[in-house]
Amino acid sequence: MVLGGLLPDTTPVHVAVLVVTTVMIWFGSGWLESSAEELSAYYGLPDVVQGSIVVAVGSSFPELASVVVTALGGSFGMGVGAVVGSAIFNILVIPALSGIAVDETLDSNRTIVYKEAQFYMLAVSTLVITFAFAVIYFPVEGATELEGSVTRPLAAIPLLLYGLYLFIQWQDVGDHESDDSGSGVAVVREWGRLAGGLLIILVAVESLVGAVEGLNAAFGIPEFIAGVTIIAAATSLPDALVSVRAARDGRGITSLGNVLGSNTFDLLVAIPIGVLIAGSSTVSFTVAAPMMGVLTVATILLFTLLRTDLRLTTVESYVLLLAYIIFVGWVIGETIGMFGLIKG
Repeated sequence: MVLGGLLPDTTPVHVAVLVVTTVMIWFGSGWLESSAEELSAYYGLPDVVQGSIVVAVGSSFPELASVVVTALGGSFGMGVGAVVGSAIFNILVIPALSGIAVDETLDSNRTIVYKEAQFYMLAVSTLVITFAFAVIYFPVEGATELEGSVTRPLAAIPLLLYGLYLFIQWQDVGDHESDDSGSGVAVVREWGRLAGGLLIILVAVESLVGAVEGLNAAFGIPEFIAGVTIIAAATSLPDALVSVRAARDGRGITSLGNVLGSNTFDLLVAIPIGVLIAGSSTVSFTVAAPMMGVLTVATILLFTLLRTDLRLTTVESYVLLLAYIIFVGWVIGETIGMFGLIKG
């Protein structure tokens, strides 16, 4: 249903709403991200924490909103698909675009490689284990595939891991001495812009999900696949914009920290919050496991490229971009029944 039934339920209208809501997400995220950066400077946060916590959580709000909206609307699979697809987009496309945008190479450091990247890989493993527990201990009766219910106690597992992540980042803040006093920042105004950006994103994502559901009904696109492709690309725009801008400004650490921090937040917070709101949500392990496997391979690829000389070259950026094109081709092949690796 588009905008609560105010607009006609036709394919051209759905496409138009898709375009408009994507622009709204971009606009609202611009407010949100700029205010987050100003507030980070005001509170004297280090670059890694600024990228992986403040900016990452802000730019991940569209994914969180998509999970909440789909959970309330009974299409949680689409929300999970959006988060997983967005994570794959973030890992492959955003570092690629950031690496291509800079004149020479996108610089990394050991903190990004050995703390952020490895903790993110732990986040992926934790979510897979959570889904496996759902299938083992809370199987769906009468299901023909491996389906289980992710309950609120299970949702607490990734949330607790994110609590550990925040504790580690808090320790880094305590050890950091800021060179920027943050003077000149209008704190009240920036908090107001941040709240305004969140409101715009909420409205846009609700309409976006309604438009995608309409396209699903018209063309028979599977719920999870629609989330992995259409919603994931739209909600990943804020991450792409903030990372590319940071890379062009010579802040490669913030750029990469935003990518990994956003994905960590998406997997450990966005999906569990959807479960907490819905009470419990059904997850097909035959669908989730292959997609999480792709996400793991994508993460290993980025981790390997970043570790070589602690930088990302232009050639390596194009390798990441090619990997995402292959992923999209595989998803299209699965949709038309060419491969059959995703069951159910």
